[in-house]
Amino acid sequence: MTRPMALSTQVLKCDPSSISFPSATSTMPTISSPETQAVLEAASHDLVHNLQPVVFPTETVYGLGALALNESATSKIFSTKGRPADNPLIVHVSSFPMLRTLLPKSYTLPPSYTALMKHFWPGALTLLFPRDPQIIPSIITANQPTVAIRMPSHPVARALIAVANAPLAAPSANSSGKPSPTRAEHVQRDLDGKVHLILDGGACGVGLESTVVDGLHADGAIRVLRPGGITVEDIERVLREEMQVPPKVMVHRRDYRDEVMEAAPTTPGMKYRHYSPAVPVYLLYTSSPPPEGKQLVHSSTFFASLRETGDGNRPLKVGILSPNDSRLGTCVLPTDGLEWTRFSLGPTAEPAVAAHLLFDGLLTLERQGVDLILVEEVQEEREGLAVMNRVKKAAGQSVWIRFNEINGSG
Repeated sequence: MTRPMALSTQVLKCDPSSISFPSATSTMPTISSPETQAVLEAASHDLVHNLQPVVFPTETVYGLGALALNESATSKIFSTKGRPADNPLIVHVSSFPMLRTLLPKSYTLPPSYTALMKHFWPGALTLLFPRDPQIIPSIITANQPTVAIRMPSHPVARALIAVANAPLAAPSANSSGKPSPTRAEHVQRDLDGKVHLILDGGACGVGLESTVVDGLHADGAIRVLRPGGITVEDIERVLREEMQVPPKVMVHRRDYRDEVMEAAPTTPGMKYRHYSPAVPVYLLYTSSPPPEGKQLVHSSTFFASLRETGDGNRPLKVGILSPNDSRLGTCVLPTDGLEWTRFSLGPTAEPAVAAHLLFDGLLTLERQGVDLILVEEVQEEREGLAVMNRVKKAAGQSVWIRFNEINGSG
C-alpha cells in the first residue's frame, strides 16, 4: 500500500475580532482585516476546489473540516484522523438558510428545537435532525437515519463556512482517540504533515466539544447524548422559559441507557475511547464514595503503588490535573521516588474553567514528559458533567482514595 505523501503544513493567523455577523440570521460576515479575508479565501479554495480538509477554530475545540456534501472530500477527514467509519460526523452551518438546504422539505422544527436554537444558535449546541439521503451522504451519518448539525459561534468558523458557501463536516482536529485540540499549536504537533492549512484564531473559549441533543423521539423528551459547552441546567431553564409544558430532559448514561444506539451511535463520542494522551491517565475520586465492589484506598497507599510502576532508575514523573482548592490540589505530596507537575483546573466552584482547561492540561502535561497523569474528579453538575464525561473516557483506571485527615497530606 502506498503511503500518502506528507503535506507542507501552513499555520495562518486569523483575527476573530475583525469578523462580525450582524445577526444570527445573517448569511455573510463583514471582515475588516484584509489579511484575514485573504486567509479565509485561501482556505475556502482548498475546501471547495481542492477538496482538501482545513483546520479551523471553533468556540469548542479546533475542527478538521471538509465539504459535508462531497463524499470524496469528507473521506479525507477519516483518513487524516484515522477515524473509524462507524463514528458519525457533525455538520456545521453558517446560517439558518443553509440549515434549511440540508433538511427534508416536509420537516417542521419541533417547538423544543425552536426554543433551543433561539437561545443557543450560533453556539456550542448540536441538534439531531432527520437525514435526507438525497442530500446528506451516508459517510457523514455512518448510515444512520439522522444527521447532527450545529451553527458555531466562533467568528472564524462561521465566516469560513459562509465564504465557502457550503456546510462543513468537522470533527475535532486530532488523531483519533487523542485529546481534542484547543490551540493551533496542539493541532500542529499532532497533524503536522497531514494537513495543508491550519487557521490560527487563538485559544478556544469553551474547551470541550458541543452538547449533542436528540429531540426526535415521539415522547417529546430531550435526550442529551453528549454533555458539552451548553449545560443541561441551561437547556432545562430555556425550555421552562419558552414552553408552557417543557419536555423532560434526560442525560444518556445518567438517566437512561440505549444499548442499540451505543452499538451504532448517531453522534460522535459515544462508542469509542476518546481524549487519551500517550501516557496512562488515572481518574481519582476524592469525595465520591466507591460503588459496590470498589475499595477505598488510602492516599499514602496509592502514592506508594505509583512508585512501584517506575523503573527505579529515576523519579516517576506524575502530572496532576485538579482544581487548585481541592483535596488533591492542596495536599502535601510525597517526593520519595515521585516528581510532580501540577496543572490547575481553576476553582472547584467554577466548572466552566475546568472545561476550558481540561484538554490543554492533558496535552501540556504530555508534552512536558510526565509518565502518567492523575485527574481529580469534579462535581457532575453544570460544565462539570461534560468534564467528567471526557475524563471517564480518557482514563484507563479509576481509583477512590481517602486522604489523611490529620494534616491533609498524602
